[in-house]
Amino acid sequence: MPSSRSRTPQLPEVTISEYQGVRNLHLGTVWIQGSMRTERPDRIELEYVQRMMASLLWLEPAQLGQGLAVQLGLGAGAITRFTLKALRMRTVAVELNPAVIGACRMFFHLPNDGPKLQVLAMDAGQWVQDPAHQGSVQLLHVDLYDHEAAAPVLDDAGFYAACREVLADGGVMSVNLFGRHASFARSLAHLVAAFGAEQVCSLRPTREGNCVVMAGRHVVLPDRAALLDRAAAIEKRFGRWGLPARKWLRMLRPQAAASKSPG
Repeated sequence: MPSSRSRTPQLPEVTISEYQGVRNLHLGTVWIQGSMRTERPDRIELEYVQRMMASLLWLEPAQLGQGLAVQLGLGAGAITRFTLKALRMRTVAVELNPAVIGACRMFFHLPNDGPKLQVLAMDAGQWVQDPAHQGSVQLLHVDLYDHEAAAPVLDDAGFYAACREVLADGGVMSVNLFGRHASFARSLAHLVAAFGAEQVCSLRPTREGNCVVMAGRHVVLPDRAALLDRAAAIEKRFGRWGLPARKWLRMLRPQAAASKSPG
């Protein structure tokens, strides 16, 4: 869960730890910002990062792999590696801290830039506000936490409105929030204001408290039968990457339905 904007004069130090075959990235604290199992580097190790890929449920199977994927906040590069290698999408990652980029390339199998990959050392807020990027993104994954890993760094209504603007029609964003933090209700309200309740779904929090929320631009979430078919296809196609897509369906909560519930 990486840092995104330079509100502090000095970026945190990047450190690496390993435990029981899992390599972890830290930003000056014991909090884990990203992980990779060294003997299975393709697998998405952390559960909340796996859930970030629930955005795939919103896409028609024929759309998988099409368009541009953007990751705001690099972490240990798991999502960037997935969209590049598994989905074979043109991929852009935006990360404020150059040391994180260097660590990902040295320790977490992040490839060098090439025709289908661009890793930018810059502020994620500036990237989404650039008019040149409007309507260009099919998959947007947002994981912007500071070194304390307490609440998102970029989390206001203007930021989420800019995220919607960079999505193409039919594009989907997933964002990592902390469901047990006081900021969650405010973050969700900002997302609903930017996208509309009918375009927002959430998953229940992980044991650690991470709550993934998806939001689309002019996307129609299909019925249960179609979602089951999509989930089964995702598990079959991306099995070695560790995506329990059918499990996600049991924790999916459309915001439009939630907002109509009594109480």
